[in-house]
Formats: sequence, C-alpha cells, structure tokens
Amino acid sequence: MNAQLVEAPATAAVSLELPRRSFGFALAAAASTLMLTGASAPSPFYPALEERLGIGAIGVTIAFAVYAVALLVALLIVGSLSDHLGRRPVIAAGFTLLAVSVALIWHVDSGGALYVARTIQGLASGALISTLSATITDFAPPRKPRLATLVNTLAPMAGLALGTIVAGVLLQTVADAVTWTFAPLTAAYLAIAALIWLVPETSPRIAGWARALRPRAAVPVAARRLFGISVPIVLGGWATGGLFLSLGPTIMRAELGVDGQLAGALLIGLLPASGAVAASVLYRRPPVVATVYGASALSAGTLLLLVALVTASLPIAVAAIIVAGTGFGTAFMGTIGSLLPLVAVHERAELFSSLYIVAYLSFGVPAVIAGILTTTLGLHVTVLIYGAIVTVAAGGAAILRATSARVAR
Repeated sequence: MNAQLVEAPATAAVSLELPRRSFGFALAAAASTLMLTGASAPSPFYPALEERLGIGAIGVTIAFAVYAVALLVALLIVGSLSDHLGRRPVIAAGFTLLAVSVALIWHVDSGGALYVARTIQGLASGALISTLSATITDFAPPRKPRLATLVNTLAPMAGLALGTIVAGVLLQTVADAVTWTFAPLTAAYLAIAALIWLVPETSPRIAGWARALRPRAAVPVAARRLFGISVPIVLGGWATGGLFLSLGPTIMRAELGVDGQLAGALLIGLLPASGAVAASVLYRRPPVVATVYGASALSAGTLLLLVALVTASLPIAVAAIIVAGTGFGTAFMGTIGSLLPLVAVHERAELFSSLYIVAYLSFGVPAVIAGILTTTLGLHVTVLIYGAIVTVAAGGAAILRATSARVAR
C-alpha cells in the first residue's frame, strides 16, 4: 500500500513531464525555423534597399558580412553558455534581442541603421543557434534517435526558404511588404521568449559559466577526427548558401534575366527547400550515405550552375539549384548524424557551436570576398571563380568522406 502511494505521484509527474517535453521539442524546432526565417527575409529587399538607402551592391555585402561576423563572435563567446547556465535563459534573451533587430530592420532609414540591426541579429543568432540545436536534441523522443538530426537539418533549410519566399510573395502582393514581413517576426520572437519558460530545463546550471565566456572554439575529443574530415563538406554547402542569399537576387536578374522580385525569391528559396525535401528522404539512411551524397550533389549542382551561367540558360540554372540544394541539406544532416553519437549530453552545445562556426565562416567570408571582387572582376567572372572553387572542394570532400567511412556510420 505504501509503495503504491509513493509510486503514484512519481507516475503522475512523469505523465505531466512528457507533454511538456513534446511541447519543448516542437517549440525548439519552430524557434530554429523562425530564427533562420528572419535571417533570410531581408534578402529579397536588398535590391530596393540599394537604391532607397544609397548603399549600392557593396553596402548589401556589408549588411550580409556584419551579420555573419557578429554571429561568429557570439558563437565563440556564448556558443556553449547554455551548457553551463541552462537552455531557457539563453533562448529567452536571444529571442528578445532578435525581436529588437527585426524591429530595427522594419524601420531602417539609413545604411548605418541597417548595419546595426544586422549586427544585433547576428549576435542573437550566434547565441541561439547552438543552443536551439542542443535543445532539439535534448527533447527528441528516445525511441526516434535520428529525429533530432532530421529536425536540426530541416529547421534551418525550411527557415531559409520560408524567409526568402514569403518576403518575395509579399513584395509582389501587398503595398507595405516590409511591415507585413517584419512585424509578425517581431511578435513571434517575443512569444518564443515567453513560451520557453513553460518547458523543462534540460541543462542544469554548472559552476564555471563565466569561464565559458572566454572566446574559444573547441571540439569534444571523441569527435575531433571526424569533425576534421567533415569541414570541407560543411564549407561547400554553406558557401553555396551564402552566395545565393547575398548575391542571388543580383545573379538572377543580371545573369539570367529573371524579372520580378517574386521570381527571384522563389529561385533563391528553391535551394534550401530542395535541401529540406532531400533530407526528409534520406534521414533514415546511415549518416555516411547522406554525407557522401550531399557533397557529391553540391559539386555536381554547382558545376551545372556554371554551365547555366556560361550558356545563360534559366532551365539549367533551375536544375542546378535543385541538385545543389539536395546536397546542401543532406551533407549537413549526415555530418550532424555522424558527430552527435560521439559526444556526451553536456558537450552538445559545444559541438554545435564549433560546427556552426565552420558553417558560418563558410557562409559569410566567401560571400563577402565575392561581393568585393564583383567591383573589380565583374559579377560574371566572380561567380564563375566562386563556383569552380566550391565544385572542387565539395567533390574532394565527397571522396575523402567515402574513403573514411569506417570512422562513423
């Protein structure tokens, strides 16, 4: 009888905890998606901002660069903070800052204001991106171990696609597209900052959180060898994404004759959208399969894009975007799926922080260099050089990962 009385409250507590964990998983997935939605939403507005703010193509490149640099700085300083301080405080603070940043973009009236807004957005995103990835993994159903890997891949892909496509649609269909884009994002970010306190904390406070603020990038020992092998794969995928999100609208208009903001946004959004579809198809396969396929598809798709630019063929360009997009999604998914089983729970945010440092260096630095080179070499030559480098890097990475398949499957 006494045993039953003791067991009943425990059973009730478990039954209450499960829905909260399920809600936490769904909320973290939605939060990760919406964070990247806000990151890509400004892209369709860049051509208009060039003219209205008088910042030119180099000004757009700066707006893209300050976001990436701020994100990397935040990753280095606070990327693993949630392993010490807890997931909820970091997520709440990060989304509050994100709300401030998109509200500033909403009302931007100068190049300087745009750069400040994008810097704040980058700092908030850097604090959030590894924390949200770790939170998704923490709340994933134990019986579906690969679901966390799939969601951590789909959420960024879906967010990047959603931001460009929705913004493009609004630009074509409503008079005040800026308000319709950034007002809902501001409200959604504030809602997430409040709702996160309803879910259980999965990373209790650990002494030494102040030391975690020292700028550093570290990979857990057990994952270091495979992490090194995976760097070229991450580089190829995110460099391709950075090119499209920074110079994509200009490439589509100047090189392929795509008229209209909606058409350009849809083509840019096709890259992460096809990546999300491919990840959904391959997530049950061994991580090495997804990784090798992804790197190969990145190489083939980027090579096909070079053919499209040389021949000025829009149909070939669309095919190239789809092929490269499937690689963008699956290569990153395979990398996450290979690395996660190698680290402990308390090392997850640190691993994701290091992984996203590589990703966003690949995402931002080559795109900034390309933006600068366009002023001297021209857009056509710059994109051809950029694409050739990505083709070789991704192809070499596919071969390296295939020959190292014994490291992790």
